Amino acid sequence: MKAAFIAYNQALVEDVEDILSQLSLRGFTRWQDVLGSHAWPSKNMATLCIVDDYIAPILKKRIQALDNEAPEQGLRIFFWETIDV
Repeated sequence: MKAAFIAYNQALVEDVEDILSQLSLRGFTRWQDVLGSHAWPSKNMATLCIVDDYIAPILKKRIQALDNEAPEQGLRIFFWETIDV
């Protein structure tokens, strides 16, 4: 299993949720309003979910496709190996 950490602009919340839903990833944690200031008022989000090894490349491909549609939004995904869940 892998831990997937997705960091993204608040404008992409629904798109990221749609991808997670399409892959039946229901159990995840989301942090809202990550960073943001008067100089850079945009808010970022972060989502952490645990996925099976076979889902990780599919999730990565879909997140990267979304990033390619709107590269200025700053969407990234990172994975870590998970020892036990």
